[in-house]
Amino acid sequence: MTAPSGNWRTDGARLWDSLMAMAQIGPGVRGGNNRQTLTDSDREGRLLFKSWCESAGMSVGVDAMGTMYARREGTDPTALPVLVGSHLDTQPTGGKFDGVLGVLGALEVVRTLNDLSIRTKHPIEVVNWTNEEGARFAPAMVASAVYAGVMSLDDAYAVRDAEGKTLGAELERIGFKGEEEVGARKAHAYFELHIEQGPILEAEGVDIGVVTHGQGTRWLEVTLTGRDAHTGSTPMPRRLNAGLGAARIMELVDRIAWAHAPMAVGAVGHIEVYPNSRNIIAGKAVFTIDIRHPELAALDAMAAEVRAGAAEIAEKMGLGIAIAEVNSFDPVAFDPTLVGRVRAAAQALGYSHRDIVSGAGHDACWVNKVAPAAMIFCPCVDGLSHNEDEAITPEWAKAGADVLLHAVLATAEIA
Repeated sequence: MTAPSGNWRTDGARLWDSLMAMAQIGPGVRGGNNRQTLTDSDREGRLLFKSWCESAGMSVGVDAMGTMYARREGTDPTALPVLVGSHLDTQPTGGKFDGVLGVLGALEVVRTLNDLSIRTKHPIEVVNWTNEEGARFAPAMVASAVYAGVMSLDDAYAVRDAEGKTLGAELERIGFKGEEEVGARKAHAYFELHIEQGPILEAEGVDIGVVTHGQGTRWLEVTLTGRDAHTGSTPMPRRLNAGLGAARIMELVDRIAWAHAPMAVGAVGHIEVYPNSRNIIAGKAVFTIDIRHPELAALDAMAAEVRAGAAEIAEKMGLGIAIAEVNSFDPVAFDPTLVGRVRAAAQALGYSHRDIVSGAGHDACWVNKVAPAAMIFCPCVDGLSHNEDEAITPEWAKAGADVLLHAVLATAEIA
């Protein structure tokens, strides 16, 4: 006989052991991970995950984007599955928990259901999405974008890394270019557990973030064109300094983000100057502006202000300018029913919780376009992520997995 539903909990020690075992694959240089998508380390991590899923009695399928689906059958063969997961790939200097917690937390849910001999009406499928990070193959969240129909399979296959290798060829090389049609697995619902990647939950001493929305994003790639010239012999009035123009636009982005506070954020994270020599004034600068806001009108206003302000700066400095939108997605409102189940689970389990907006993009943001979706956040130390010092506690991981267990059960329906 199983315990009363209010007492059902995941095995926190088992979850933590799994997290630490996965962290041994693709180690970083100082305690984190470098398990970039479609590398040999990614393949090794995928194979370990597959073996764990099969040991838990699940069948594992792979679609044409390399996304893995580990299925625990339900009692109703006609019922759509509840998808639960995240990603196993990391940044080049990534942490041990970003994405991985969501995949292995979902696996822990299935292991717990096995321990308790609980059957569900709907199948449960643990998902490992390919190339969420976008570190090696930009943009991010490519597999879920193809799943949601916002990017074509051909376009995804054609994306190249810094060495010119294509995503499609690398999928084939590591043996994870599946034959299953992307998007063929329709979902009854989707849940994603993730570390917050921000400081709010830890600072407030809150166990669980109930994610209600995801911020919309605009990535603008700016190319400024000036004139290469000697730094020592070119008079100040005769300079066409693209590097200086980039700096002034960076300040502009910061001012615009502050003007749309408190929910707006913005920064320049990637910049290249040419010819990048210490005694040559930069004749060209290429950089990417990342602006985010959870409200579409505000996000569009920010983008318009950036475009207009950058053009004005360039004109005053005598620089050529081109601005291209290289990535974009609108703000996301997650499914109210599923969000309510996350909130109810946290409350029933006695975990402190608060509503929160995701500042980062996640696969759930794309899946939400084609199926009801919701996210659960757990705190991370100092809000640090995309960094090898990224850290969470076993207690935080367990709390997130416990809430995930109950939200999934409420949706998959106990048979």
